[in-house]
Amino acid sequence: MNKKTKIILGAAIVFGLASCGGNVEEKTNDENALSGDIKIDGSSTVYPITEAIAEEFRTIAPDVKVTVGVSGTGGGFKKFARNETAISDASRPIKDKEKLACEENGINYIELEVAYDGLAVLVNPGNDWVDHLTIEELKKIWEPAAQGVVMKWSQIRDGFPDEEIHLFGPGVASGTYDYFTKAINGEEGASRGDYTASEDDNVLVQGISTDKYGLGFFGLAYYEENQDKLKLIGVDGGEGVVTPTEATVADGTYKPLSRPIFIYVNDKAAAKEEVVEFVNFYLELVPEIAQEVGYIALPSTEYAKQREKFKAFLPTK
Repeated sequence: MNKKTKIILGAAIVFGLASCGGNVEEKTNDENALSGDIKIDGSSTVYPITEAIAEEFRTIAPDVKVTVGVSGTGGGFKKFARNETAISDASRPIKDKEKLACEENGINYIELEVAYDGLAVLVNPGNDWVDHLTIEELKKIWEPAAQGVVMKWSQIRDGFPDEEIHLFGPGVASGTYDYFTKAINGEEGASRGDYTASEDDNVLVQGISTDKYGLGFFGLAYYEENQDKLKLIGVDGGEGVVTPTEATVADGTYKPLSRPIFIYVNDKAAAKEEVVEFVNFYLELVPEIAQEVGYIALPSTEYAKQREKFKAFLPTK
């Protein structure tokens, strides 16, 4: 990490420990007293942020075992509802059926917004015929009725080549899939099924980067990590073509494909000191880490609200 990050990290450690009460110096000097397990799972989109923060937390609390899995937002919420995880990474808000599963198992929770992300639409660098697509064109490609019908680029727009279009995207357990289908097709989960699907964004990068006629979508951060292998295209949401950037995602002009991302913490976990320490640490460090790994930080006032929200959620002693 760069010098700036290390400075902020140091400040975050002190601030985070102070916010949890107790003697800061005593906790810092005797960090090994903090122990336990923190299990996290969920969104592949949120994973890079959470894993980076977990890695830093391990350096100040080496006796706390923090594990971060990637089951997709939906898969993560299934584990969360069964009380198998303390924290669930999510690239969309929790669904009603997931809320019910939590309720049935006595799991109460808090939703914490941690960053903004844009969904990137990508093609192969060898694609020289498209630099943007409209929402209507994306719908034409991805709607359920397109399955087995819209099979060539020439069907999307006059002038596009008469070649097969090969599609890549997240699997159905992904919050990115849910968000994209809602934004483009008007209904969450409504999509053609004849495409290469994976919860692993690296598989999608590999597919698009090796196929001249490929097209896909996933979180903007994965494009940032693979710019040399992919071509990012703009999206016309009705008010002109906009390319996803830090600025256009943060100010909402990249619509409808920009969104907040979250972590969820269950109340049973929040009764444990190591989880409280970790979440406070997370909320202090995430503005810097989010930008380091390609996401967009919330305004500082919003992070202050999230910290207060978490503080109010904690059980009284």
